[in-house]
Amino acid sequence: MASKHHAVDDLFSSFNSSPASPQLNSGNSSPNLITFDDDDNTPTTSKPLMVFDRFYDSSSEDGFYSTGSVGAGGGSTTGGDNSLIQAAGNRLDYMMQYLDRKLLTADGKEALPEFIGSGGGRGMFKLPIKAAVHPDRPPSLEFRPHPLRESQIGRFLRVLSGTGDGRQLWAGSECGVRVWDMSEMYSGGAEDGDAEAEVPGYESVATSPTVCLVVDDVNTVVWSGHKDGKIRGWRMDQCCEDYDVPFKPCLSWQAHRGPVLSLVISSYGDLWSGSEGGALIVWPWEALEKVCVLTREERHLASVIVGKSYIDLKNQVTANGISCSILSADVRYLLSDRSGAKVWSAGTLSFALWDAYTRELLKVFNMDGLAENLTTVQDLTAEEEAKMKFASQTKKDKLQSSMSFFQRSRNAIMGAADAVLRVAAKGGFGDDSRRIEALIITTDGKIWTGSANGLIVKWDANGNRLQDFQYHSYAIRCLCTFGLRVWVGYASGTLHVLDLDGNLVGEWVAHGSPIIDMAVGPGYIFTLANDGGIHGWSILTPGPLDKILCSELSDRELLYTKLENFKILAGTWNVAQGKATHDSLISWLGSAAKDIDIVAVGLQEVEMGAGFLAMSAARETMQVGLEGSSAGQWWLDMIGKTLDEGSTFHRVGSRQLAGMLIGVWVRYNIRGNVGDIDVAAVPCGFGNAIGNKGAVGLRMRIYGRVICFVNCHFAAHLEAVNRRNADFDHVYKTMSFSRSPNPVNASSGMLPYLFLSCFLATSSYSLWILYGSRLVSALLFAAAASSAFQTTRLENAMGSLSVSELPELSEADMFVFLGDFNYRLDDISYDEARDFISQRSFDWLREKDQLHIEMKAGTVFQGMREAVITFPPTYKFERHQPGLAGYDSGEKKRIPAWCDRVLYRDNRPDSSDICSLNCPVVSSVLQYEACMDVTDSDHKPVRCIFNVELARVDEPKRRKLFGEIIKSNKKIRRILEEQCNVPDAILSTNNIILQDNDTSVLRITNKSGEDKALFKVICEGQCTIKDRKQTSSHHPRGAYGFPRWLEVKPTVGIIEPNHIVEISVHHQSYETVKEYVDGAPQNGWCEDVRDKEVMLVVEVRGSCTTERKCHRVRVRHNQSLSDRPMPMEQKPDSSARDHASVLHRTDMKWLTGSRDVVDHIRDLHTP
Repeated sequence: MASKHHAVDDLFSSFNSSPASPQLNSGNSSPNLITFDDDDNTPTTSKPLMVFDRFYDSSSEDGFYSTGSVGAGGGSTTGGDNSLIQAAGNRLDYMMQYLDRKLLTADGKEALPEFIGSGGGRGMFKLPIKAAVHPDRPPSLEFRPHPLRESQIGRFLRVLSGTGDGRQLWAGSECGVRVWDMSEMYSGGAEDGDAEAEVPGYESVATSPTVCLVVDDVNTVVWSGHKDGKIRGWRMDQCCEDYDVPFKPCLSWQAHRGPVLSLVISSYGDLWSGSEGGALIVWPWEALEKVCVLTREERHLASVIVGKSYIDLKNQVTANGISCSILSADVRYLLSDRSGAKVWSAGTLSFALWDAYTRELLKVFNMDGLAENLTTVQDLTAEEEAKMKFASQTKKDKLQSSMSFFQRSRNAIMGAADAVLRVAAKGGFGDDSRRIEALIITTDGKIWTGSANGLIVKWDANGNRLQDFQYHSYAIRCLCTFGLRVWVGYASGTLHVLDLDGNLVGEWVAHGSPIIDMAVGPGYIFTLANDGGIHGWSILTPGPLDKILCSELSDRELLYTKLENFKILAGTWNVAQGKATHDSLISWLGSAAKDIDIVAVGLQEVEMGAGFLAMSAARETMQVGLEGSSAGQWWLDMIGKTLDEGSTFHRVGSRQLAGMLIGVWVRYNIRGNVGDIDVAAVPCGFGNAIGNKGAVGLRMRIYGRVICFVNCHFAAHLEAVNRRNADFDHVYKTMSFSRSPNPVNASSGMLPYLFLSCFLATSSYSLWILYGSRLVSALLFAAAASSAFQTTRLENAMGSLSVSELPELSEADMFVFLGDFNYRLDDISYDEARDFISQRSFDWLREKDQLHIEMKAGTVFQGMREAVITFPPTYKFERHQPGLAGYDSGEKKRIPAWCDRVLYRDNRPDSSDICSLNCPVVSSVLQYEACMDVTDSDHKPVRCIFNVELARVDEPKRRKLFGEIIKSNKKIRRILEEQCNVPDAILSTNNIILQDNDTSVLRITNKSGEDKALFKVICEGQCTIKDRKQTSSHHPRGAYGFPRWLEVKPTVGIIEPNHIVEISVHHQSYETVKEYVDGAPQNGWCEDVRDKEVMLVVEVRGSCTTERKCHRVRVRHNQSLSDRPMPMEQKPDSSARDHASVLHRTDMKWLTGSRDVVDHIRDLHTP
């Protein structure tokens, strides 16, 4: 193995040899390595050598060898040698990739010189921050990299839940459920090297969309609620068997008519489910337990047995004559307060508290904490019902209007316009922004709620409002708690970490889309984004661990960097409402598309005319018919035919706004790496409302990087420079590809003014038809409708942009602006321009170019690049006249100009940067020319070919490296050991005897003098004691629920250092147990709880660890103690029985861990 070390060292020394002799292939070296000939006198460039410099700079010697393990004798083990060879191979792969791209993909074409506009790199034109590890957020485990939206249609993940032991992570999707084995969370994925590969998971059989999940750890069952109204149960131990075979539910039944919106398991093990219209049903644990013991022959009866056992709480409340608002609101959230033995249910704006023991409604209150009177509804008499019915009838107006059609239309239009403007000014709809979006209970027993307006409210266990605070204006989509912290996920993708007092501990942008759910895993908080991505954040974040991880990952950047290369053909053409011949399209696009991977085409003036513009404004207002006109479809079909669409290229998307049209095609061999297609449109005409001027855009993600194409048509005429600058500014600032974060709520909130806007636009078009001579007025009406609606829609969908927020285009890794920008030549006559063109003196003409003058001044296209123009001006020509003689020779003699342009911006802050994860997209222009032989329009088509180098993260390799760093780095291990320490705690007793209605006190002492201890009390199960012997094993209830005869308070809490907490253990009175059939009580009996024994488990852990120490306590109910000896062979003094609040420390023992407790319990016997 030592020889391998020398071979590797020799190989790397050859890479570090002097530039004069860079031979790599010598002797018996691999023939696949590229050889540089020493005799070649071609001067060497510095760029390839910079890669080698980066290779050595980014990895220290310690970092290079850190992936290996060290044996006891100090030497490297075999695993260390393998890791060394693998690391060297990864570095060689990166360098070979870079050399291949640099030397073999340019086809011998040199990049064209470029003109760069001023004003870039600051303000809204600041480049997005790109790095191997983002400097503004903690490092995360990319558990499931953001998948392409197109690959997730019908399969999006919507909910997330982790098991209590941290062994599994469950997710509900639109087609079933998915589970991951967390022992594989650092694995490389299904296809090693695939950037989109996630941690391998197990899929269920196809089901209706999953809406909610709840985990029952003790019975190893996960319950899922579905859109079809069914509840399904999944066995944890039967789902992780085969990746290729979908697992099936162990139980399924029809729970509701509508979707199951929420699920929770109460403190007594019952399963509660909520649905639409206030439907709230309890599924008793006794019924669920019954089906678990059915034989194979009886299993077909399981669904029937459970389905008939329901307890309809809504019907019970209404049957008692109680009426309140919560009974008609959808039960969107359910929460179990185990300490208070209550269940919280939440609708949109109100809460209800239920007794988990009696299942009675205790309280109804709103977001302000105001309780609602639970009024009793009295039956109305027949006479009262008749009066109410008569009063509700609408009176019919039989009077005939004397107003003319025009007067009625005018009044209707003005009234609708006024309503639209009032709604737009209001910017919201009543209390909709206060709707409840999340509900959790923290370690200290407080309940936290999050609202759509970003407000966080803290409540006590009785529903009293304690505190509220707000740190972000966006909607809260989910809450999660662990230890002494609360994690808040927002619709903006921002993640906040708060302490239990509500103080902000940390904040960062965790995802590029809304965070819709969170779950606790082994050492991580996992966040699920709306796009399907899952990131894991250390439970210690923010903290010292972050800095170490950032440094380690940055030093090893080359190990998980993968390079890609592709070419883009961008073409623009103002077609002047005409159509092109097939030969013209071949000359423009077909002849240049041979080695092209992406084709982006922008057309202007596809179709114009007042009627078409008015109808286009109406469609934009109503957001219907956005697929485009017949003329636009003709152009898409013809271009697709030219590109051999269907065989060679695939059209990924298009968008038309009035006369502007953009379409993008990708070659089939890269189609699987292209997705997340979004389109947008920005009108700039008639007060930024009509689409005769403006832009259409298409955004796409390729190899994990975002590229945007924007087709523009700006204001015309020589003197309108400022208007053109303003058009660009408006497009850049307002072009929004974002979808509404909550389509259901957004659509319902838009209805009031959507109808009004539609009516206004349609009426405006009717006016244009009836009064054609008043064209300008008709267009102004349409403009008012469109402008008011679009302003309101933008504000309600995204919220008002703050000063610190940047336009969406600025977040792209690369964007290309193409189109008819309409910039002209200044200070030159028609004849002078013709003379310079005929002499091909383009250098002098470029000095007169308005666009370059404005870009140099930093007033437009700030920081963008354009290849130096070497072709004649493309405007204006006489149709069907070839050559330069075709320039406008009519009466107006418009001065030729470069109206049609292609500009771009990539990730480079300057031209010297090479492609890396810090600068992931680097582009160069290989060709920039006009097709002067095409004569179908008064503009010449222009095309531009880009060579794009792209660096992406190889997620499986990064994930493996992430796990290796966590496991091997000594500093990280030391921090984890320090932070994850479990405080020592002792219990006052491990045996409790209760009589009828008796209460005992269990005391827990935190022996740590520095750390807080978090405790949780659960019930492992119940058994029967007969003749002082245990006759059955402990049978657990759902989710470690307590038997109905036992009350334990509190069940969770925080113990300060050197403090004691007291837990009340109370025997409740005998209860009449009822079996429910079809919602009606049947077969009531008095439960015999004599001689029952319960095994309580007190879990103690620190504030920053999932590790815990378990202490077990036996709780036994005896009807009489007079003739029974105490456990542990000790008899009490019959003359004086202890008071309930005074307890001997019976057989107390220091229990330091779960193994000690188990050994102690094993030795315990009952006489």
